[in-house]
Amino acid sequence: MSKLIIEGSHPLKGELEIHGAKNSALPLLAATILCHGQSCLHNCPALSDVEVSVQILRYLGCQAERQKKSLLLSADSISRYDIPDHLMREMRSSIVFLGAILARMGKARLSLPGGCELGPRPIDLHLKALRQMGVVIDESHGYLDCTTPHGLQGAPIALLFPSVGATENIMLAAVLAKGVTIITNAAREPEIVDLANFLNSCGAKITGAGEGTVTIEGVERLQGVEHRIIPDRIAAATYLAAAAVTGGCLELKHVETQHLGQILPMFEEAGCTVVAHRHTVRLQAPERLQPIKMVRTMPYPGFPTDAQAPVMAMSATARGTSVFVENIFECRYKHVGELSRMGANIKVEGRVAVVEGVFRLSGARVEAPDLRGGAALVVAGVGADGVTELSGLRHIDRGYESIEQTLSTVGAVIKRI
Repeated sequence: MSKLIIEGSHPLKGELEIHGAKNSALPLLAATILCHGQSCLHNCPALSDVEVSVQILRYLGCQAERQKKSLLLSADSISRYDIPDHLMREMRSSIVFLGAILARMGKARLSLPGGCELGPRPIDLHLKALRQMGVVIDESHGYLDCTTPHGLQGAPIALLFPSVGATENIMLAAVLAKGVTIITNAAREPEIVDLANFLNSCGAKITGAGEGTVTIEGVERLQGVEHRIIPDRIAAATYLAAAAVTGGCLELKHVETQHLGQILPMFEEAGCTVVAHRHTVRLQAPERLQPIKMVRTMPYPGFPTDAQAPVMAMSATARGTSVFVENIFECRYKHVGELSRMGANIKVEGRVAVVEGVFRLSGARVEAPDLRGGAALVVAGVGADGVTELSGLRHIDRGYESIEQTLSTVGAVIKRI
């Protein structure tokens, strides 16, 4: 079992390039199922979740080849419509393949997905929407058996919650459906816009992506294209938090600062000097951080739930009290117990976490409870006194490219053993 050994209290200084967004790469990989000919996804991160998606594509009969930071993909030889249970269990995002397989093959058979346990993350919104589009779904024995007896039909779909996954699944199903699909209360995340841009380049007719109402006019055929995946805004937030907690000075390159609109003000409130240009962000941290009065996670353009844990780790050594309110997932504070092992003073009551800043955290043996909780422990480790031994790296590797190598280039003393 791999572990990270982190010697803390070394200020991070230098430049980092941000890799492609995990939360964009996964639906884009699913989208290539819909295309004839070859697709090429540039800036595709080397993550375990991406590798699972590639395994799914290959199982379905697609071709996939990595060339450095790009993936070449072709679904011309797709021959299957099912995904094995062991691949579905690897990540909850695997449900995004459902809409694409249905649109391409007319039927699909998937087991219920796995991944980080963050509390109820029901796929009911996905299934209800697909039923509105003419999909017949049999749920039994842990599997979804889906057919389209009369083909996929465009429909008006009103989401009860602006779910990113449901919005993506509907878009993937609707681009080849007959007629027009209108999604109201759609998710507005940058990853939704990235997916729409790719599909439109392939020949789809999607308008309104990034807004509350998305309209998809079905087309007969999509053709593969080259596309560059947007930078990972959560990785950017994580590395900024690591720089801030160490009192460092860090410049991020290849970012989209417009995607960090609700994140950067939190660092400024913490006392950091932030200089942002279109594709770069420079952060200079003070000797000790100030508390953040209130962090409320919300659907985009609000503060992202995925950035909550790393920013909480940063605030654990602030000069005062910070308050976090988690409005997206019920079980997103699993990192609190591990941070407490390092000396953090955090009280949780339901969806609210109150962080009383301490002067310094202490290195300890801790385990990543999930992807973003693991990132929070890395942030805490680089800022702590002494040595932190972090296990559970399978979670972190789902969303961060060789996090130890990345941080080592800017002064962190961290290695994987």
